[in-house]
Order: sequence, then structure tokens, then C-alpha cells
Amino acid sequence: MIARHAGRNRGTVLSAARPCDIRHMSRTAPGRGWRFAIDRGGTFTDIVATAPDGTLHAHKVLSRDPAHPGDAAARGIGELLGRHGAAGASVESVRLGTTVATNALLERNGEATLLVVTRGLRDVLRIGQQHRPDIFAREIRLPPVLYARAIEADERMAADGAVLEPLDEAALAAALAAARRDGLRAVAIAFLHSVANPAHERRAVELARAASFTEVVASHAVAPIVGLIARGDSAVADAYLSPVLLRHVQAFRDELAGRHGAVPLLAMQSNGGLVDPDGFRGIHSVLSGPAGGVVALAAAGATARRGRLIGFDMGGTSTDVSLYAGELPRRYATEIDGVRLQVPMMDIHTIAAGGGSVVRFAAGRLQAGPDSAGADPGPACYRRGGPATVTDCNVVLGRIRAERFPQVFGPRGVEPLDPDASRARLAAIAAQVRGAGGPEYGIEELAAAFVEVAVAKMANAIRELALRHGEDTQRFALVPFGGAAGQHACAVADLLGIDTLVLHPLAGVLSAWGISLARRRSLHRRSVEARLDHDGLAAAAAMLATLADAARGDLERQDVAAAAIELRRTAQLRLAGSDAAREVEWQAAPALP
Repeated sequence: MIARHAGRNRGTVLSAARPCDIRHMSRTAPGRGWRFAIDRGGTFTDIVATAPDGTLHAHKVLSRDPAHPGDAAARGIGELLGRHGAAGASVESVRLGTTVATNALLERNGEATLLVVTRGLRDVLRIGQQHRPDIFAREIRLPPVLYARAIEADERMAADGAVLEPLDEAALAAALAAARRDGLRAVAIAFLHSVANPAHERRAVELARAASFTEVVASHAVAPIVGLIARGDSAVADAYLSPVLLRHVQAFRDELAGRHGAVPLLAMQSNGGLVDPDGFRGIHSVLSGPAGGVVALAAAGATARRGRLIGFDMGGTSTDVSLYAGELPRRYATEIDGVRLQVPMMDIHTIAAGGGSVVRFAAGRLQAGPDSAGADPGPACYRRGGPATVTDCNVVLGRIRAERFPQVFGPRGVEPLDPDASRARLAAIAAQVRGAGGPEYGIEELAAAFVEVAVAKMANAIRELALRHGEDTQRFALVPFGGAAGQHACAVADLLGIDTLVLHPLAGVLSAWGISLARRRSLHRRSVEARLDHDGLAAAAAMLATLADAARGDLERQDVAAAAIELRRTAQLRLAGSDAAREVEWQAAPALP
């Protein structure tokens, strides 16, 4: 459905310019059994199932529900099959996108990790790039590092890969053994100039495994690029997150196998491609679920015949915004909660403003987020003693109707939403505002004010993303999706000057639908520090050929037919002395006469 938004001056009006048949759009190719695509979010787990006859079915469950122990995704699969009278039906495949690694990063509850660096560089990752987000702050507060301990190895490589000082294996083995005895199980190894010559890192990996470390990550393998800080950050993040992620995936596979037998499973990566669970790594999963939303955004644009779209994915915990202008938006460096990552991923901007964002009066002003009520206890209306949230504001304003919501709330998970709890929490905040000398808010007025604050945060995030790409938001259509976006889409469009909204019939579970559309993808990259001349181009061409062979081999090992593999080669060019790169498609040199 494409809708025209009339704007604030004439009221918020939506009219369908091209009505759609949801049943017709919600069909895909028939299969042998049921196929599931799952987006496990912080508050809700979304499921899109394809029945054997090709029809699509959607389902939502709370990601964490004390009334229903066990994995939420596995439980949701069983509930959906039971609802359609297919409790014993065959499950053909499952695709999983998950925020487990993202939550571990934000909550700092990953695996205790040891960092091994070249002697003299113990604090190089703590120092970082010395970026100062607040340039006028007199007290510089560095974000906490992910690793629990750092040790230095006696070794040194030159920039060209020559060995300046051999690795002291005995000293490193003793230090690794001591760290392992102290309970550390994950180790990240980042040596200077290891991209030019990874021999010392490879030997350190062998020593770490001999010391019984269960998770060993070498920087040259996880991020083969020039720059110790970039490689070290990525190696530490991978070692810190992967054990948590893999334990979750294995638990899900075990429960799935117990319910439905050995079901083929694929995992969604941050780059928008699928991978076998054995190749699923923490560093490639931090945008696992939202990446599915970008894939779906591209598919929605093709259906609506629009090439410029803004994705507005508002869930229970956060809002993800993305910009689509004809190709999947991708970036190679990002920072999440102070953690720098150098891996290919979708260009998605995330802010802490979701339906579950806690609303409060603090520092003399109304605030929405960044704290979230999550799935447990959830918003006040969930009947578990939660705080007031944006969802509660929408309940009070009548934008969320309790009678239209599933009855999955309360201590036993069988009760409807409780609007009275929402009103009580907001009444308490209104009294707090009056006590501080603020305006006399009625409950509905206060709810509307909080929604306005949340809408402003989301609109600013979209505007910031567009400006970063040199784009004007008025040239785009807005695609709202996620469980909460529809309640705020028109207000966000007003602030951005957007007059067209594209409404998808599966908007509430669009990221899960995007995961069902995704394909396997293998991305390989490598730094080649060379001038843009004949020799440099020859070196780049040789490296691209090597990377293409590696990517093709990865996919063939995952049973992808050679004829189905599409290769895309790109190069990132930058001026000498600059860190800013521009990505271009690699083309064969024209034949000279």
C-alpha cells in the first residue's frame, strides 16, 4: 500500500493510492514442509512462517517470559504450528536473526577475554583514536574496554613483514597458562603489522589452544586490514561476543531438535547475508535482526516501484533507521556503545527509542529513553509492575487498543493489557512535574508530550543519517515497520517533510520477512597499501582474485551451487594520508589496441 500523508496543517490523513491484496502478496513458493524466519528482538520475537502451500503466517511472542520458560523462538514455532492445526508437521528449515550478541555488548556481559599485544602496546586499545565526542569536556571519560586483562608478548614485525624480534614462545606460553588458571577462557591476539606477516599471531594461536583457551581469535583473521587499533578492537569484540552467541544458538538448536528433529538452520549476519551456524560469529551478528529489515526494505521498494526509501523500524527496545537508494546500504566501520568494529555490515543507525523506552521527568524536563523496560517486566500495561513507557502513552491516547492485543500478559501470561496501570504511572509523573513547579499536565496531555519527545528523537536520527549521506529526506518515502512504528509514522514524516509512506502488509514482522528473503553471503576483504598506478592495480587485481576464490569456496562448502554464485568485486580508494575511502566497483582494464 502506498499512502499519501496530508500533513499537520490539514490533519493526519492516509488514503490508499494502490490497495493491495494481502493474501496475494503473502504467498511464496510451495515447499516440502514449514519454513520459518525468526527475528529475536529485545522485547518481542517475530516469526514469519511459510506453509507447505506457500502461504505466509506471522506470529509474535515475548522474548523473555517467566510464565513460559525455554527458548522464545522454539516456543513460538510450536505455538504457530498448533494454531494452524499442524502440531506434528514437518519443519523444512529455520532462519534466525538474533540480538543476543548486541545485548551482550550493550549490557557488558560477554565472555571474560584476555588481550595479547606486542610489547609496549598494552594500553593501545584503551587509548584508541583519541576521539572526543564532547570536545569541551574537561574530564575525559573513556568507554570501558571489553577485555578483562592484557598481556604483552615479546615480538616485533616491521611494516613490510620482516621479523625484527622473534616471538618469545616460552614467556607467552607461561603468561597464557597463568591467565587460563585465573578463569579466562577467551583470548584475542593482536600483534603489530600482522597483516603483512601473520606468522607470530598464528603461533600465538597455537600456544593459546595448547593452554586450553576455548575461544581464540587472531586479528589478522577476523579483520585483515591495516591498523592495529582497528584489528585489535575487532578481535576483542569477536572473542568477547562469540561464546555468548554460540551458546545461545546451540541451545536453540538443541530445543528445536527436541521438538522437531534435526532441522537445517541458517543465521542472519549484519551484512545482510545468511551463514551456517558453525560460521556465525559474534562480530558479524550485532545487527543480525535489523539487517533483515534492510533486505525487506529493498524488496518493498521493488514492489512499490520506488528507489528511494527510508526504513523506520521501531520495536520495543530501540528504533533502527536505514536509507535505501537503489542498493543495500553497507559500511565497514562502526561504533556501538563505545566499541569500535571494523567489519562489513548494513548501514543502520540505532537509537534507544522504542515502544518500551521508559518515560520520566528528570533534570527539569520530560525524557523518553534510553532505558527500556524490555520484555520483563515490560511496560506498566504488561501487568508485571513495569515503569511508564512510550507504549503506555499510546495506550492512554487510545492508539493501542487492549481488546485488539493478544492476551499474553500478567504473571501467568494469559491476561490482556492493563490501561489503568498505564494511567496510574503517568499520573504519578504528572504529580512529580507539578511538585517541581512545572505545568499542570492532564494524563492525556502528558502522554502526548512524551510521544512528541520520542518522535523528535526518531526524526533527528533519520535526519542525521540522511545528512551523513548528503541526502534530503524530502526526496524519500518513509517505510514504517516494526511493532510500534505505525503509531508514530505520520508525526515523524511531518518533522522530516516527507509526504509519502509505503505501508507493507507484513510491517509488524518485516525484519523476519526480510530474513526469509535473504541469501547466503560471504564477504572477504584485505588491505593493499599501493599507489593507483600500473603496479598497484596489478597487486589489487591479484588480491581480488584470491579473495573471490576464498568467497566462492566458502559458499560451495555450504552446498551453494557454483552456477548460483554471484561475485561482486569492489575497491576502496583514498587519497594519500587520508582515512576517508570511497568504494568503487572493480572493472577489468580495457584492452589496449
